[in-house]
Amino acid sequence: MTTQEQLQLLLKLSGLTQAELAARLGVTFAAFNRWVNGKAVPRPKARAAIDELYKEYSGEKQIPATALEAKKGLVFQKRKAHRNVLKGILDNPDIRDQFYLSLTYNSNRIEGSTLSENETAAVLFHNAALPDKSLVEQLEAKNHQAALAYLFQYMADKKPLDEALILKLHGILMNAVRPDAGNYRHHGVRIMGTFVPTLVEKLVEDINRKTDDRIAHIADVHSRFEKIHPFSDGNGRIGRLLMHAMALKTDLSPVVVLQEKKRFYVTYLNKAQMKDDFSLLEDFLCDGLLEGYRIVERELPAAQKKRSTLRPR
Repeated sequence: MTTQEQLQLLLKLSGLTQAELAARLGVTFAAFNRWVNGKAVPRPKARAAIDELYKEYSGEKQIPATALEAKKGLVFQKRKAHRNVLKGILDNPDIRDQFYLSLTYNSNRIEGSTLSENETAAVLFHNAALPDKSLVEQLEAKNHQAALAYLFQYMADKKPLDEALILKLHGILMNAVRPDAGNYRHHGVRIMGTFVPTLVEKLVEDINRKTDDRIAHIADVHSRFEKIHPFSDGNGRIGRLLMHAMALKTDLSPVVVLQEKKRFYVTYLNKAQMKDDFSLLEDFLCDGLLEGYRIVERELPAAQKKRSTLRPR
């Protein structure tokens, strides 16, 4: 594959503009544009950077086992420093509300919501009605917040992760949005000859099994849940809520999947499902857990800190 072809594929895979990709590579738009149009050839250092970025977006990137274990070690250092993380979240309204905002905004945005983070905050914390946004999007934001509130309290009460919880979360998430809220899809109810409820039941059994590698376990369950796709709508959001539940059960932070990393998330999830290679997804989940700990430690960007001071106490 030529560098020109690689760059053209990168534009498709990443969804970024030429200017955005040029910035990622640390070059000018003019230089990038010449490369894409075959009018110039990048130097070896730039070609290496292009190759690395291509591997990242295409899922061809390889994570050395030692690097992945080191990142997992960092996650568990954070876990050790924040024992009973859920209690810390619930006892500190600013941290709790930041999780409500970050998890709701990012999860809904991944699924196509057009609400900005500021607009999501206005809906969640000020019950604002946004006339230029759809009622469904605003309702989905409030529903996601309600599902998180239910889940946090459910986990604080140390209740089991079971099928009833999954259906309850879907019922809350899709309340007044879909008539089948809280129910499995009726079309294509068999996967490889097996009914959806049977597959979910088996998945729940595996969720509650003991494991030495918690992050690998979360990655495996999340991959399988999304492959089962048990609901007509809301599978991605329910799958991520289930990830939070699994993390909290083992005293880890909720997993913050940033919407700007959606392309990586989808690519790595597909690789896990199609090639049974979970390394990139596990690495991605480590990043999501560390992002959660940044909220726990109140390490927020200045803009987010400013927003947090505007919320009702």
